Amino acid sequence: MKLIKDKVAKLSFVALLMTVTAAMFYTPTASAHGEKSQAAFMRMRTIHWFDLNWSKEEVAVNDTMTISGKFHVFAGWPETVDKPEVSFLNIGIPGPVFIRAGSWIGGQLVPRSVTLELGETYEFKVLLKARRPGDWHVHTMMNVEGGGPIIGPGKWVTITGSMGSFVNPITTLTGETIDLENFNLGNIYFWHAFWYALGLAWLVYWARKPMFVPRSIAVESGKADSLITATDKKVAMGFAAGTIAIVAFSMGSTNEQYPVTTPLQAGLMRGMKPIEMPAPTVSVKVEDASYRVPGRAMQMTLTITNNGDSAIRLGEFNTAGVRFMDPAVAEDETNYPDDLLAEEGLTVSDNSPIAPGESRTVEVTASDAAWEVYRLADLIYDPDSRFAGLLFFFDEAGNRQMTMVDAPLIPTFI
Repeated sequence: MKLIKDKVAKLSFVALLMTVTAAMFYTPTASAHGEKSQAAFMRMRTIHWFDLNWSKEEVAVNDTMTISGKFHVFAGWPETVDKPEVSFLNIGIPGPVFIRAGSWIGGQLVPRSVTLELGETYEFKVLLKARRPGDWHVHTMMNVEGGGPIIGPGKWVTITGSMGSFVNPITTLTGETIDLENFNLGNIYFWHAFWYALGLAWLVYWARKPMFVPRSIAVESGKADSLITATDKKVAMGFAAGTIAIVAFSMGSTNEQYPVTTPLQAGLMRGMKPIEMPAPTVSVKVEDASYRVPGRAMQMTLTITNNGDSAIRLGEFNTAGVRFMDPAVAEDETNYPDDLLAEEGLTVSDNSPIAPGESRTVEVTASDAAWEVYRLADLIYDPDSRFAGLLFFFDEAGNRQMTMVDAPLIPTFI
């Protein structure tokens, strides 16, 4: 009976080990959109991305594409999120499927963190080089120290070709050209294997000793000192001395082989040049705002005053990357992601042209399934239930003007 139990135990252990091993190598394809995982207030009241353009929807390995556009840093930045004083323009992708060849804000190269000013609007561009074939959801993203990654709109991009053909050549400051994709790869494998083997040897040495229950009994009986022998201490000292010697030797040989090095640059870049926005000629006051849960629609009562020289109409409401459009006023011509575009999602109770000097109070409704699909409706459950977004007005010549709105949002369930 005991032999049967031992055999069952061994088989169970082997089965568990095989299951864990299989799980380590199983990598299912993920199709979730990253922006959904972020709180609605984070997307509405921090970074507003607009005029985005993905230069290609299909790109071959080693070819490049750009993501460009503008972002507005919301002046009413939430108190629960650290201000964007240390920010890094990034791209949200599932691993190194692209490499970032360059990033620019306001026309200035930004290879490191920058300081952004609240209430300002910036132009950006990111150059990407395709590395791994597949269909990938590529997001704009701003990493904020203390605030985490703030994810913007994403679009599916297809990379074709073979990853084996990918190259990433650079020329060093000493004039040597190397391929970062496989530079010193054999050395990397060697040291990973070496330290893994050293750690495994350390574990094996101690695993051959009495474990768990015998050790617990010895400790409880006050005989813990008997668990470690003089030989064990010598072996531990040998491991420690050997590790230090190997590190010192390898560091010395590396410095000898590469005498010219520069540290990673980690300074903060300030003075990013914002877009010089024209003086606004349209003012908007939010009288009240509510979210109708059954209809998946946000309703706003706005008092709009036109202080300009041309009649204007409201054509778009942009919040958290979702664009609600009035097709009678404006249409998207940028091939914006379909799931983030409500082409007929904006209705205005009276959207006839507002003449210069005229002030009008209108009911504006932004409705689309995106409120639920992108979890924007979760905003009504926040302790500080406020919304924010961009309103775009158009004059008769097609000129556009942007206005920020920000107000409390009240849910209704009828």
